[in-house]
Amino acid sequence: MLQQSTPNQMTTFSDCLRTAKDEGYVVDFEVGPQGISAPGLRSYPPAEINVENYYRFEGVSDPADSMILYLIKTNDGIKGTLSDGYGVYADEKKSDYMKDVEEISKKIKPNKN
Repeated sequence: MLQQSTPNQMTTFSDCLRTAKDEGYVVDFEVGPQGISAPGLRSYPPAEINVENYYRFEGVSDPADSMILYLIKTNDGIKGTLSDGYGVYADEKKSDYMKDVEEISKKIKPNKN
């Protein structure tokens, strides 16, 4: 079951995506008929990826702004991200794929105070 991000996490989607790219998650994954992939890469079934972290974002004034960002590492070392809507706004294809992923971790970074 997914856990929600905490307030000490990055607060905007763009901040989180920028930090993820800086940490080496440079591939923009999409879900297709054969699994998760990106241009020039093979497709990966759910058993061949690990979600190393994820972040949920909720729009302040519009629930349609709710989304989730997954930080993914494939079994052969490719690191990238997958974004999706959250709840009723989720992409069914992405949600179904993620339900089959066995390795989903949530790393909460300590406050820097």
